[in-house]
Amino acid sequence: MTTLLEYKGYVGKIEIDFDAQILHGEVMYLRDVITFQGKTTEEIQQAFRDSVDDYLEFCETEGEEAEKPFSGKFIVRLTAEQHRLVSIAAMAAGNSLNAWVSEHLSRDAEKELKDRGISL
Repeated sequence: MTTLLEYKGYVGKIEIDFDAQILHGEVMYLRDVITFQGKTTEEIQQAFRDSVDDYLEFCETEGEEAEKPFSGKFIVRLTAEQHRLVSIAAMAAGNSLNAWVSEHLSRDAEKELKDRGISL
């Protein structure tokens, strides 16, 4: 089971280390490496928040811009047939291709997370 946390726009993924008997995690979608750990669910949640805060404070102290996990842009490769279908569907809905894809991806992602019991 994967557990995800969200804080200030950053997403942390938690795993169990049975050998060390700890919970450990990593902030995802960054080039920078930010990790955290704890022995209880309360500790891991606080460690995640503390790690994000420490990262943001470090960047500010160094005069660097903190890396953002998401830019709002990504490239999707489709087959020619898929491109045709979504373009026609967007036009039929009276939307731009970008607006149509954005709406459908958001809706499907929310459903997927809900179906998996993940709340952010």
